[in-house]
Amino acid sequence: MVSEAGVGVIASGVVKGHADHVLISGHDGGTGASRWTGIKSAGLPWELGLAETHQTLVANDLRGRTVLQTDGQLKTGRDVAIAALLGAEEFGFSTAPLITLGCIMMRKCHKNTCPVGIATQDPVLRDKFAGEPEHVINFFFMLAEELREIMAQLGFRTMNEMVGRSDMLEVDKEVVKSNEKLENIDLSLLLRPAADIRPGAAQYCVQKQDHGLDMALDQKLIKLSEAALEKSLPVYIETPIRNVNRAVGTMLSHEVTKRYHLAGLPADTIHIKLKGSAGQSLGAFLCPGIMLELEGDGNDYVGKGLSGGKIVVYPPKGSLFDPKENIIIGNVALYGATGGEAYLNGMAAERFCVRNSGARAVVEGIGDHGCEYMTGGTVVVLGKTGRNFAAGMSGGVAYVLDLDGKFKSRCNLELVDLDKVEEEEDIMTLKVMIQQHQRHTNSLLAREVLADFDNLLPKFIKVFPRDYKRVLANMKEESASKEAAELAAKEAEEKNEAELREKDAFEELKKMAAASLNGKSNQVNSLIVSP
Repeated sequence: MVSEAGVGVIASGVVKGHADHVLISGHDGGTGASRWTGIKSAGLPWELGLAETHQTLVANDLRGRTVLQTDGQLKTGRDVAIAALLGAEEFGFSTAPLITLGCIMMRKCHKNTCPVGIATQDPVLRDKFAGEPEHVINFFFMLAEELREIMAQLGFRTMNEMVGRSDMLEVDKEVVKSNEKLENIDLSLLLRPAADIRPGAAQYCVQKQDHGLDMALDQKLIKLSEAALEKSLPVYIETPIRNVNRAVGTMLSHEVTKRYHLAGLPADTIHIKLKGSAGQSLGAFLCPGIMLELEGDGNDYVGKGLSGGKIVVYPPKGSLFDPKENIIIGNVALYGATGGEAYLNGMAAERFCVRNSGARAVVEGIGDHGCEYMTGGTVVVLGKTGRNFAAGMSGGVAYVLDLDGKFKSRCNLELVDLDKVEEEEDIMTLKVMIQQHQRHTNSLLAREVLADFDNLLPKFIKVFPRDYKRVLANMKEESASKEAAELAAKEAEEKNEAELREKDAFEELKKMAAASLNGKSNQVNSLIVSP
């Protein structure tokens, strides 16, 4: 669970929900690729959020069930010591180790133009990377040595003894005196030891939580899928689902992957028909060979990390609402998907297909920030989109049906072009995906689009990242030139073979023998004539 400073109550809630980690991420962290106004004016220091979260968890006797971590420009042993005394037991480092590897903070991490070869896939720039593992190792050795010195001065033998001991911190009076703006700042609540709030409560993680995995719906699905797991035989399962059933299909995918590795099972070998309202992360990391068909609706993170499986969601049969005007799955669907298919008869909420790198999806409308940071895959939107579509989209393709002509104003055009769907390959891809959507979900909208496809085709917009388009064009040119060279070589070879066929092989041998004899006789004559 990632939290910002000032969310102690939220942290208590997620720990009650069996969160194993709570991360307090301060405003100073990040790559520096954000806008300058965001870097300078957004967020709060991790010290505030860490102290409040630790105190709130201890007050509710929840601190012993979770690990509290913090990050945000931690650089020295002193930073780690302060974080531990305020309640953290784990510490995140990113910027400082990057500096030791050669990072010069150009703030171009998102543009693939890192001049020192760290945040780039460009082979020319990557050759400039001069970092060594030993640089990072030495940095952490020195940081640990500084922390050991501070621990010795304070009288602590272990890090666990330090956690939450904010009574060992005090305000530097010299700093306060030298700055009149600091005179009225009261840090007494920040530095109040949590042990005073609830004596005897654990100050750091002392027990593992019972996540109730033995009661998970997947345990039932694994047993019913035994024929598919052991013998690759097709299996069809029907079962109800409730919103307490989270990450359905993930443990089953693990069992498939253990036996059949990356390839998984043949398509739709395990077909699971669910009915009801699914909890978070339906079909997370779903592997090839599993199809989840949901008659109902899904919560957030449907298809998170989808890895080759298939997810189909449609409204309950007999429902009277219009699917294309109503949300059927929650936020952040298909987050980080790497492969597979999703057909959603209804609208998806915000951040649809963020960081998708290979999945194919059809949906009938989405909220804000669709296809953000997408690097691969294909998305078809048969309806309206929210604001900021395609922000940071560097790969993949999206086809959007723009009936009201307002899509351009909702799209982030920094990295993408809006093209017409004219090429035969695009038209075929689009039509096939809509046909698949109609076949799986029985979508009325898909049926209407297919019935009038030729007339609606000009209304479709192809969202195509510029760099991706350039790379594909270069690959196409290289492929064409290679094919042309291979064709020319093949034609030359065939021509030589044809010429040889036309000639009489016996006559050719006679000519070669005669030429050989003439050569020898000339050699003998030259020997006789020579003095």
